[in-house]
Amino acid sequence: MGLHSWKFIGILLSEIFLFHGFCYPHPQKASQLHYTFVRDATSAPVVLYYDYIIIGGGTSGCPLAATLSKNATVLVLERGGSPYGNSNISNIGNFVASLSDTSPNSPSQVFISEDGVYNTRARVLGGGSSLNAGFYTHAGSDFKKIAFEPTMLQWQSAVRDGLIQAGVSPYNGFTYDHFSGTKIGGTIFDRDGHRHTAADLLEYAVPRNILVYLHATALKILFTGRGRPWPRPRAYGVTFEDKLGIRHTALLTRNWWSEIILSAGAIGSPQLLMLSGIGPAYHLRAHGIPVVFDQPMVGQGMADNPMNLLFVPSPIPVEISLIQVVGITQFGSFIETASGLTFGYSWAQGFIRDYELSLNKTGQQSILTPEAMARAVETVNSLVNATLKGGVILEKVMGPRSTGDLKLKTTNPYDNPTVKFNYFKDPLDLKKCVKGMKTIIDVINSKAFSKFRYRHIPVQTLISLMANLPVNLRPRHVTTAISLEQFCIDTVMTIWHYHGGCQIGKVIDRKYRVRGVNGLRVIDGSTFLRSPGTNPQATVMMLGRYMGRRMTRERISNRRTTINY
Repeated sequence: MGLHSWKFIGILLSEIFLFHGFCYPHPQKASQLHYTFVRDATSAPVVLYYDYIIIGGGTSGCPLAATLSKNATVLVLERGGSPYGNSNISNIGNFVASLSDTSPNSPSQVFISEDGVYNTRARVLGGGSSLNAGFYTHAGSDFKKIAFEPTMLQWQSAVRDGLIQAGVSPYNGFTYDHFSGTKIGGTIFDRDGHRHTAADLLEYAVPRNILVYLHATALKILFTGRGRPWPRPRAYGVTFEDKLGIRHTALLTRNWWSEIILSAGAIGSPQLLMLSGIGPAYHLRAHGIPVVFDQPMVGQGMADNPMNLLFVPSPIPVEISLIQVVGITQFGSFIETASGLTFGYSWAQGFIRDYELSLNKTGQQSILTPEAMARAVETVNSLVNATLKGGVILEKVMGPRSTGDLKLKTTNPYDNPTVKFNYFKDPLDLKKCVKGMKTIIDVINSKAFSKFRYRHIPVQTLISLMANLPVNLRPRHVTTAISLEQFCIDTVMTIWHYHGGCQIGKVIDRKYRVRGVNGLRVIDGSTFLRSPGTNPQATVMMLGRYMGRRMTRERISNRRTTINY
């Protein structure tokens, strides 16, 4: 697995955050942060020059930018807005609201995979760390700027004890490390329930060396032709557009080490590579895109860890909590829980509406028949604003082994590409899901969890409830509520840990440089061969920090004279 092996992650953990600048004992609240170098792209000049141009100010892009700015000029192009001042992002109680916002300028851009599963991609500074459930694991204990030990209340404690009683042992207490058994992990929500995102790490950037443009949508990466001084195409700039539709060009300075870095995520990075002419030649030509380099592996290896869950109504009030406890099983499934949220289904209406509108634009056939669509809308309408007092217990399949692909739907960078993850195509993934669901059932039936159970509601009723909820657009079968195998297939959801599309060893080399061209790297979750650990956000952040330091060391150790393009 190369740089993505567990050995690499261990080295990365021991090295990266033994750095005093990223350890802060008294972190500021996000609402108190204000960066003078973060501006709207409408203020950008027509042409600008920087040593590094980072496309995507997300979970990896922010620590990468902060690190590179120590001794070089850095431009960050973020297509979304700021997370600061948005209570849906900052407040733990608004977790569902932030994901269900389907407005045009929402920090969450919805899409539906070809598998019929609702999904979303971040469109905000801080990336996925501004939207996710906040679980932080695989991190060094020195990393205190945005990671905290959670306060364990009744629901989370009951699930923890239920996991131990269900045999997910030993109990490893609070730790950032990945061990089999049950543990408490870190969280990016502080004790007041305020979220701390990767954008907070920009506090450690050198202000005079960095500029972050918001609402700056990258249209394409610019390449030189073949010939002197470069034997192959070299990235030299980026064309981007502000929210008024005005185009700007960001160019690299004339340093031999200047580079463009794609950190646009598992959807955005392979999409922009293709839009810029790097991808399968036949596919690019079909969209009228000039081929810079024929790279058939761009967009391949797309994977999304399948998630299945049970809603558990509670006879007593429960705390508002997101992921704090995780059961790391021996068979390859992770068990997690959240509680006290308002599980409204108005979001599903937006997904269905946006899905149908996108199909109308492209002329594709809906995966829903008119009758199924009517039933889905009717079910959604009956559940709008429904509140479930209780929580969810979920399982996520490790890996996964099943993969799919990403293809362009249009040449418009604002449009979502077509993505298929092929959930449970590999039978081993399905076996892990079934074992995970059995573990959830054991937790619900455990003595430790008994006070959160209605005695007259058996687990089979909870399974039937899930089988009838519009959690996705996949068909249901008569055996959905009877067979755990069919339940896993029919009620699968995302936990937003999708990855791949620019995988290491296939699209990029071990220094994260794009093969076949010069001056271009990809540094984000699209490079992963598998999702690391229980939740990947800590690894994605550390990857940005690690590669920033590595690139700086490479530049210092290989000083050369400046050359002209």
